[in-house]
Amino acid sequence: MKISVSTLPFYPRPLKNIFDILLNINVNYCEIINEYPYDSIEYDLFDTYDLEISIHAPLSDINLASHNEMIRKISISEIRKSIDVAYKIDSKVVVVHPGHIPVLGSRFKDKILHYNRDSLMECSKYAQEMGIKMCVENMPNIEGLLYKDLNELENLVLDIDAYITLDVGHAHNNKFTVEDMLKTSRIEHIHLSDNDGSYDNHNALGDIKKNGLNFNSLFKGLKQINYNNLMVLEVEQPKGVVNSLHYLKKINE
Repeated sequence: MKISVSTLPFYPRPLKNIFDILLNINVNYCEIINEYPYDSIEYDLFDTYDLEISIHAPLSDINLASHNEMIRKISISEIRKSIDVAYKIDSKVVVVHPGHIPVLGSRFKDKILHYNRDSLMECSKYAQEMGIKMCVENMPNIEGLLYKDLNELENLVLDIDAYITLDVGHAHNNKFTVEDMLKTSRIEHIHLSDNDGSYDNHNALGDIKKNGLNFNSLFKGLKQINYNNLMVLEVEQPKGVVNSLHYLKKINE
């Protein structure tokens, strides 16, 4: 398994510090959330570390579905910047969050979906030009977020010729079974965390003893579909990284 670790649990430590930690625990993959303080990348750093990197486009202050045209344009620009970063450091994928319904936008949902689709289409075309796979992530069950439903997301990425980041914690939070998750086509990237189904807590793998995600079934299913790409631990705390790695070793012995 190609187990990666997000910068999320170590935020906002310097990248150099995070890379040292990962190599010390025998992790050779890292996903960088490309916003402050990781919006300004020192590219020389990557020459000194033997790590495979994936890029997660910014989470904060952008909305590809905004009915404010200037916000949409800036949001697209930020995604394009992350694609540029991915190109420069030879990352194969860029993870992108779909837009969300803005305040006072619920009465214009059709327009919001149209804006969102056009914004993502523009980003997908740019990613293709740069030789990068843009992977749109399914969202947790939080009001206003778009593409919480994996079936709707699958239809979207087929329409815009993009790919999916399957966040299994988000899918579990939306009551999708592991079997349903793995029926989804165009999965090119995976985020791993656990929760009890009621909220997207980003717990360590195996932390939830009741109603947690069935990781044995997940990894068995991934093996059956020959999934060989990155699986990123996206947990809240550094301790959760270590606990998740121990859990993965135990269930895969």
